[in-house]
This record gives sequence, structure tokens and C-alpha cells, in this order.
Amino acid sequence: MHRPVLVTPPAILPVTLEEARRFVIVEAEEDGPVLEAMLEAAAGMFDGWNGVLGRCLVEQEWRQDFDRFESCLPLPLLPVMSISSVTYLGEDGGTVEVDPDRYSLVTDAGGISYVVFRDMSVGGPVSITYKAGYVTAPKVPADGDTPAIPARSTVPAPIKTAICMLVAQWFNSREATVTGTIATELPLAVDALITPYKVRRL
Repeated sequence: MHRPVLVTPPAILPVTLEEARRFVIVEAEEDGPVLEAMLEAAAGMFDGWNGVLGRCLVEQEWRQDFDRFESCLPLPLLPVMSISSVTYLGEDGGTVEVDPDRYSLVTDAGGISYVVFRDMSVGGPVSITYKAGYVTAPKVPADGDTPAIPARSTVPAPIKTAICMLVAQWFNSREATVTGTIATELPLAVDALITPYKVRRL
């Protein structure tokens, strides 16, 4: 199994700029760009293959490549929402897409998902493209005097709070060091909030 490849990045952040602004208690509009940059950095620390959680937050699409076919192939990121496509390298060197009726998505009690194939076997490498993350609540258009509601994430509250706490710490203390030591570890409160969501990989 190879390193996952990001196909389509998240369209929104797990926490909105306004949510972060209220948490950090920032009123000056000129601080908006700084706050937004910190929000993107904090979300990036937690999200995706390189994130400390080992899971996806906002909806995104990934591709997982395998050197050979097996009847049950694991998907390393979670939570998996759906399978976009399964392809393999045909005998003529071309890409062949597998009929969705020939496989199913199965998720175990630990939240890890697998693609299970039925009555098929191929000899070449296999690629699975899939959507992962917490579903995004769609934008609600304006209706008369009611303003539009932008699309928003449904990422669990503890993760969103942890992101906001990290942003608040960075915003209120913008130095790169703490008492002469590089601050490489997450604050204890932040780590406590995200620990239940960390993916344990063998």
C-alpha cells in the first residue's frame, strides 16, 4: 500500500473565521488575515494524512494505490464517506474501472473502512478514489429577509474547540519559543480534546 494522494482538498475550514474570532475575542478587522492564516495552520496540523489525528475533517477526496489486487483492501484515512471509483491496470496497459456492483464499502467497529470485492480477481495494480471526512452541511440560500447561511462543517465539537484553543494561543503569544525552548508539543488541554479522535495505525 502506498502513501495516500490528495485528489480534492477541503472546500472550507472546520472552523469559520467568525467562530475563531468569537473564541479568541478579536474585534479589530485588520487582525482578520492573521487570524485566518493561524486558523488554516491549526486545521492543517490535525487534518489529513499528515495531521496528528490521522483522519480527515472536512469533506475531501483521496486516492489510495495498491501494488496488487486483494479481495479486501483497507483505506487508511477515516471516516470514509463513499467510494468514487475503483480502477486497475488492464492487460493492454489501459485503465479499467470496476463496476460498483462488484465491491462494497465495509467499516469495522474501530472506524477503519475496507473495500471488499465479490467474485473478481485482477492481476495489475489497483487504485481506489474515495471521499472522507465529516459531511459538510450545504449552503442555505437567502430567502426574502432571511440571509444566506454558508456551508459549514459538522466536525465534532471537541476537535473544533481544540483548533480554536490552538489559534488563541498562537494569536496571544506570537513568539516561536516558550521560555527558551521550541514549543513542539500541543498544549495539554488541546491534546486531551483530540486524543479520543486519534487514529492508531499498526
